[in-house]
Amino acid sequence: MPREALAPGLAVLCVVAAIQTADAQSPPRPAAPAVAPAGGEGWVVLPVDEYRALRSRAFPAAPAPDPLPTDATLTRVDYELAAAGESVTGRAVLTIDVVKQGWTRVATPQGLMVSDARLDGRTVSIVDGAPPHVLLSRPGRSVLTLDIVVPLASSAGVESIVLPAAPSAVSRVALALPRGGVDLSVSGGFVAEREEAASQTRWTVFGRANQPLTLSWKRRADDRRAAQALRLRARVAELVTLGEEVSSIFATVRVEVVQGLAREVALALPEGLAVNQVSGPTVADWDVSRGSLQVRLLEPSAADVSLTVRGELRAPRDGAIAIPLVRLTAAERETGGVVVDVAGAGEFGDRQPRGLEPADPSEFADVVAGRESPSMIAFRFRPIAGADPRALTVGVERFTPEAVLVANVEEARYRAIASEDGRLLVEARYAVRNNQRSFLKVTLPADSTMWSAAVAGRPVRPGVSSADAVLLPLDKGRPGEDAPTFVVELLYLQRVAGWIDKGLARVALPALDLPISRTGVALHYSPRFEIDPQPGLFREATDPGPFAEALRRISPSLGSGATAGGFTSGQQSDDKDRAALKALVDRYNESGGRTVVGSLPVRVAFPAVGPSLFLASELTPEGQAPSVDLKFKRTR
Repeated sequence: MPREALAPGLAVLCVVAAIQTADAQSPPRPAAPAVAPAGGEGWVVLPVDEYRALRSRAFPAAPAPDPLPTDATLTRVDYELAAAGESVTGRAVLTIDVVKQGWTRVATPQGLMVSDARLDGRTVSIVDGAPPHVLLSRPGRSVLTLDIVVPLASSAGVESIVLPAAPSAVSRVALALPRGGVDLSVSGGFVAEREEAASQTRWTVFGRANQPLTLSWKRRADDRRAAQALRLRARVAELVTLGEEVSSIFATVRVEVVQGLAREVALALPEGLAVNQVSGPTVADWDVSRGSLQVRLLEPSAADVSLTVRGELRAPRDGAIAIPLVRLTAAERETGGVVVDVAGAGEFGDRQPRGLEPADPSEFADVVAGRESPSMIAFRFRPIAGADPRALTVGVERFTPEAVLVANVEEARYRAIASEDGRLLVEARYAVRNNQRSFLKVTLPADSTMWSAAVAGRPVRPGVSSADAVLLPLDKGRPGEDAPTFVVELLYLQRVAGWIDKGLARVALPALDLPISRTGVALHYSPRFEIDPQPGLFREATDPGPFAEALRRISPSLGSGATAGGFTSGQQSDDKDRAALKALVDRYNESGGRTVVGSLPVRVAFPAVGPSLFLASELTPEGQAPSVDLKFKRTR
């Protein structure tokens, strides 16, 4: 047989032999499924789908990111416009940021008359629709330039254009008119810059997002106010915070232009004051030179001008301190006031005002808003000219941190009236000895309303510490000395459960952040009830009168008829009522009917007849709210 005929058959035999040899050398494979015995080696045969499922559970894929809330944003729109005949032409430059892969539709401001559009320098088509839009194919920032024509409306000598609303954060318009002597008004934005020449006027205006921008202009009318002499009135409200090293000043100035046009405002500064910031809606620039602050305005003003000034200076730490005052010397009449506060451990002493009157800090809410400091003092400016002399000197006494804290309440005396319908009126008097504490924290019982407060006979406005707690400023003695006692007075009304035929009642008293040596409570109640005090912190006793000398010195409350050791007659009470009423009328007449410092103390007539109960206790810890438990029963 020929060799060519044997060759194909020989090749097939070789392949079969090779396969048999390989099968003989490889280990036998078990039939699927098969599992090797425990502890031995073997094969596990799984279908491909089960293997992929197990692998995906062992190695879970990372979750897909959340889709972006938007595909593209219109970051800003810049207009470059110029008036030409009966229309305004120019271009709108749109800055677009695309965050999506693939084709993205970006809306353009609706209502623009577009003659040409270029995207990054290449011509692009605007797709008509509601709204019109362009299609972008790549992410990133792109700049779309539109050649536009804006219709010009004219009415009664006033020309105006309206630019459509855009969702961009920044909308800037540069408008040029080929003439001078033109006034521009803006709706939906504000004027940032203005450049005027004999043959051209140019404005830079910024608009608000999602609001149309209306620009209206007309020829400037001849205003005779520009040739009139400038006459001003001013109100200056100032807050001075005296620190141990640096004192800060915050002043609000409102200038009223009575005649002429104000192009700048000149303020006289106290010596050593460093101005840090001057702000206001019409402030263009400011400069300090030789003790004068020159504030230039964006445009001449014939109305009110408002601005704020912030600064600081180095003042003495304590002793007699001359309070720095910001003045508008050009004002025909200067009003306002100054509020002074002490930062740190300190208190005010003597006060020497000149051209000022005592006032309440609440009158100057524009400078003390958000500040809760009962130690503030305030003075009102007398309405005089800005160049007239005006000064304020206050004495400040500082306390060193190493001083020993000595403060306590020698005696607390309460008088209370309990009504059957659930009202409890309480008058509290505390004899306090203090040489370091700045405030006394008083936590009133629940559902209480404070009526008045006084410290050492002076009415005060309490500061708010928390929901039911108030802060009262305390007088201080010198560290290391025996501080004299003075009286802190409170009057408040509390709503409690009404008295029915019989039951239990509790009279809760305020909690102080000072320890109390002894306490006395005089409770007046309805003669139709009998009460029985229950065992507790207080014991029933006979009123021996106040122990503290400060409480013995003070006169009884107006109309109360009660003295330190008992009750006066009705005739004596009436005489005191009339004398106190006459003193109040005289005080009102002396003040000329103006607001006085603080809130006047409220005096309530406590009954001089009828049943009453006196209770006493000793050594009440600080922060503890004492209370009296009573058992009552109706007898009539």
